[in-house]
Amino acid sequence: MVINKIYKYIEINDCSLTPKYLQLSNAIIKAIKEGKLLPGESLPSLNEISFEYEIARATVEKGYNYLKKNGAIDSIQGKGYFIKNLQEHEKIKILILFDQLSPEKRCIYDALVACLPETALVELLIYNNDYGFFKKLLTTRIRQYTHFLILPNFKEGGENAHEVINQIPLEKLILIGRLIPEVKGAFATFYQDFGKNIYQSLEQAIPLLSKYHSIKIICLDYELFPTEIIDGFINFCNQFAFNYYLIKNLSDLVINKGDVFITYDENDLIVLIEQILSTNFKVGKEIGVISYNESALKKVILNGITTISTDFQFVGESVAQAIMNGTQGIEEMPFKLTIRESL
Repeated sequence: MVINKIYKYIEINDCSLTPKYLQLSNAIIKAIKEGKLLPGESLPSLNEISFEYEIARATVEKGYNYLKKNGAIDSIQGKGYFIKNLQEHEKIKILILFDQLSPEKRCIYDALVACLPETALVELLIYNNDYGFFKKLLTTRIRQYTHFLILPNFKEGGENAHEVINQIPLEKLILIGRLIPEVKGAFATFYQDFGKNIYQSLEQAIPLLSKYHSIKIICLDYELFPTEIIDGFINFCNQFAFNYYLIKNLSDLVINKGDVFITYDENDLIVLIEQILSTNFKVGKEIGVISYNESALKKVILNGITTISTDFQFVGESVAQAIMNGTQGIEEMPFKLTIRESL
């Protein structure tokens, strides 16, 4: 009876970028948090889960091992698996330092918190790309937390960021976004390969890009623009013989028929849309638009904006896994090109 009950709380989505073992374990953790599965209740065997959801037995075993490491379940030889609780994570205290608060970073935060025990304490602070403020926030809190999740991105002074970050014990440190070579040792890193991401995304979009004659990338706040994006963009355009332009000033933002625009910053996208709406050009036919970072609004604006985006929910879930398992190492953040009417 208990074994049948658990199937109501587990859903495995073949189309999700989240690994199936993590989908399984997250569903069980959620059911425990909501009081639907109680300490002492039995779980289906590896073979039963494998059969029910048509997934590999090794995948189920990986999910169960993940739950065991988190203290959510335990096993007894010959009797199988059963629910424990998440009490051993009562003392988890996480400080998150983000450069800006945006929809994608909110997604990371929400996914992270959803995967943590309810007893975990999470504080999110924004340092507004200011290295001095970042340093002050971190150094005054260096002894107060069990983990530090940091996304480093500074207008100036960032070349010294490793000096303050290196004060954090490596087992407490998690970096996301860019790699910082000067921070050495074994710690958890989730990085984005900006150059490879834009090159491969544009390469996938060549059949649609071929109807345009120029690709323009908007980087008005150039100090905060990842230089790797520029490098990957220029490499692509040179490789496939596209005319290209870097737009660093509003005065250079001119809309011509046959242009494709790429925006990284949300404010730049707003400026671009305002300019496009002042013309009679048809988006997706005479003008193309590609924007970084998926959001709900981009699915409807201009009848849908084409995006290059990391799976931010997966990042948040992976960070939670690293915190609860003590996982260390470097992992590349997955990305995806989503083509819509704007291209």
